Amino acid sequence: MTEYRKPNVSQAEINEAFDPAYREQWNDKLQRQIDADIEKNRKAEGEFSLPASAAGREIQVEQLSHDFIFGAHIFNFDQLGTDERNRRYKELYGTLFNSATIAFYWKQLELEEGHPRFRPEYRDSADFWNHCPNPNSQPHWRRPATDPVVEFCRSKGIRLHGHTLVWGNNRWQIPDWLIGRMPLHFLKKANLEQNPSDGTLECQATAYPFEEMSADEMAEAMPEYTTLLNVLTAKRIMEIAVRYGDKIDSWDVANESAADFGKGRMVPGSKLCKSWYGPMPGDYTYRAFKIAESVFPEKAKLNINDYNLSEDYLQQVCDLRRRGCKIDIMGAQMHLFDPQICLNIASGKDLRQSPETVRRTMELIGKAGLPIHLSEITITSPGGDRRGEIIQAGISRNLYRLWFSLAPMMGITWWNVVDGCGAPGEPAISGLFTRDMEPKLSYFALNDLIHHEWHTSLSCRADREGKVGFRGFRGRYRLSWTSAEGKAESMECHLK
Repeated sequence: MTEYRKPNVSQAEINEAFDPAYREQWNDKLQRQIDADIEKNRKAEGEFSLPASAAGREIQVEQLSHDFIFGAHIFNFDQLGTDERNRRYKELYGTLFNSATIAFYWKQLELEEGHPRFRPEYRDSADFWNHCPNPNSQPHWRRPATDPVVEFCRSKGIRLHGHTLVWGNNRWQIPDWLIGRMPLHFLKKANLEQNPSDGTLECQATAYPFEEMSADEMAEAMPEYTTLLNVLTAKRIMEIAVRYGDKIDSWDVANESAADFGKGRMVPGSKLCKSWYGPMPGDYTYRAFKIAESVFPEKAKLNINDYNLSEDYLQQVCDLRRRGCKIDIMGAQMHLFDPQICLNIASGKDLRQSPETVRRTMELIGKAGLPIHLSEITITSPGGDRRGEIIQAGISRNLYRLWFSLAPMMGITWWNVVDGCGAPGEPAISGLFTRDMEPKLSYFALNDLIHHEWHTSLSCRADREGKVGFRGFRGRYRLSWTSAEGKAESMECHLK
């Protein structure tokens, strides 16, 4: 593991970066409440029976891993341009991160119809990317072949999360070859434009030609495309389940669909949904979950995911569950993409992601009664200078502590780990590392929380029967002792 030297940050620098109005929002009283909630919600008491050799001996208790998810997407696997950058990137998984979100976006996974990019080709190799002059222009940038990533994550013993099975987004999800199968006169009206950098279809507006039509009229106007869209969407879910069902722990079954639900566009029994994205399979969230439930193993966690953390999202999840859908986890996105917004937050001028707004939002969606995975987060480092790094690190520390303290929360997943490696439109300075894989202050903030502040390490004494009890953060532990004969012994246990 690479050892990074933590830079010193003076209190004067912190005071200069954060206005008193921001510091008052995150005052000492609130911090004590967060600590109390962490103690209550993230820790547990455990009693374990050790071998006879441990009876009456001093026991060293060392936490090995957290049950709580500290994740990141792994979209830049082998894509960072040098072997050393790739090595540093990979070693974060299984150390800082105990979970990885793996890209299953349909558009780039199946660039050519009928040929999903499960197995790697030369274009997926480190050698290809090490010699690629403009990686962002490649259609599979941030979309590595899935087999090597899955194998790597499993070798690290970390949690794997697949993102995403069903999504209406034309730019990032629906394959160009499938969009191109729509009737030509509708495509002409949609005014689709190709992105000159990677050739993908830019326009979200395949919905535009159908503005005056109902969903049933859409289906009648293009019956072949309607059948094709429904069949291929189902086939994709099944194909992925066959290959990865017993290898990946959880899946975003449906992504960003609450807006369609809120507009009343999810009509049971319909052949098409008149989504704001464009044509989608009818009642597509319900159908996606029912198909996924039928083909993935019971142990696979089926997630729904959205940025729309409103009453619509809550009602959508409740409606799907009433209709018999297996939904195990609610995903919640939080992106502070705009550097100016982070500056305004630090100055106390913007209350986005204030303690009150975070609690209110999580209380709302928490009414569904499901665990919440903060599935995608972005916190930008405004300006990219030292002050910007201090702001990013300070906001990250406060939000992580608050999120970690909330009872329904089960995990937090950072989105873009490396600067300059986001999607077009995402900030180039929102990573935990620079483009050269040098750590930023935000990396040290998270590392200190995960490996120090939220790490249990203590000693206690076993009783005469070899039983030992302790309180700690939920996760895996190693218990070590020296027997009366001087032999070093240990066992592992799980504190739940």
